[in-house]
Amino acid sequence: MITLIKGGTVLNPATGLCGVNDVLVVDETVAEIAPQIKTKAHCVIDAAGRFVMPGFVDLHEHLREPGFEYKETVASGAMAAAAGGFTTICAMPNTKPVIDSRVMVEYLNYKAEKDALITVVPVGAVTVGQKGEELADIEGMAAAGALALSEDGKSVMAPLLYKEGIKRAAAAGLVVLAHCEDRELLAGGVINAGKKAEELGLPGIANSVEDVIAARDILLAKETGAKLHLCHCSTADSVALVRFGKELGVRLSAEVCPHHFAMTEDDIPGDDANYKMNPPLRSRADADALIAGLADGTMDVIATDHAPHSAEEKKKSFRSAPFGIVGSETAFALSYTELVKKGYLTPMQLVEKLSLNPARILGLDRGDISEGHIADIVIADPEAEYVIDVNTFLSRGKNSPFHGRKVFGRILLTMVNGEIVYEV
Repeated sequence: MITLIKGGTVLNPATGLCGVNDVLVVDETVAEIAPQIKTKAHCVIDAAGRFVMPGFVDLHEHLREPGFEYKETVASGAMAAAAGGFTTICAMPNTKPVIDSRVMVEYLNYKAEKDALITVVPVGAVTVGQKGEELADIEGMAAAGALALSEDGKSVMAPLLYKEGIKRAAAAGLVVLAHCEDRELLAGGVINAGKKAEELGLPGIANSVEDVIAARDILLAKETGAKLHLCHCSTADSVALVRFGKELGVRLSAEVCPHHFAMTEDDIPGDDANYKMNPPLRSRADADALIAGLADGTMDVIATDHAPHSAEEKKKSFRSAPFGIVGSETAFALSYTELVKKGYLTPMQLVEKLSLNPARILGLDRGDISEGHIADIVIADPEAEYVIDVNTFLSRGKNSPFHGRKVFGRILLTMVNGEIVYEV
């Protein structure tokens, strides 16, 4: 199969290529990139005025299968990711049963190979059943193809157990994806501890809930040599801690989710659980610090924390509804609108944080569409303006506070291994 992508602005951070070029794809591989390619092709794609980028890599997705298929499945979650330009995603382990063993990693691999049109990377739990009492079979999960560990949705509160777990993760070559949350400090909070919590009479989540564990995990990674990645950072002090950890020489990276820089607690209209997420929407000062951290390179990655729930669950009050919003299908547009259009990042820097950096953190040969590499490619129209409509989402989850938001940047086509898996 020969595909010729004509006249797009190719953005490839791995090589620094930024300019109008043709891209020739032969079977699964990028065969040539040049200003003018003249050859016969089975498929010719006119990309004039569009961005041609390496497929995005999401370090933080909840596919919900097995156990919660009414929220999402491997098939629907992968399709939603493809619609958002993601060609590789990390599936978090907080399913039922938990992905905490070699057998469960093998099961997820089987489901992904059978049902997903994109690459799904299994993430194993740190402890058995995510109960925080006994370490999971870390070596077995690594042997089955897991590339990372995470207790996502919570932190392992026992520091000695966690230290041993991340030490074994380092020995097995796994990245530790850390959800930083001190369970005791959380104290039943459901919204950022601030003016909005007081206005709505809801228990708040202080910044220290995140920051205390972020500091702990960074220091434990320094001591053990673990490769640590902080998930969904939401506070100004998390950014400062990441900067400090890198200065200490810790093998450290960190992500920011679009909802944490595109919204603040001030945007919460009332008791609407579509705005309930963990970590919560923070203050304007926190959001500004996250943006500054992305701009100066302290924060390496933009991830989605895609967390689908049913409409019935999200109709509940802030106190009783589950945490989480969907993000696969809005991440690029929100990031482009809030970061590139407003001058904080260049398009190349945005692509670096969506594709190259997360691929390198995982140790994957992805995020690079130079000649000879796998043709995982996404094409987007950066100036296409539209209104986010959750009713058009391919995800089973429609729980997004961005419904009705006007944005720029529409994903038009996603290619995985040289095959088009999504096209508008």
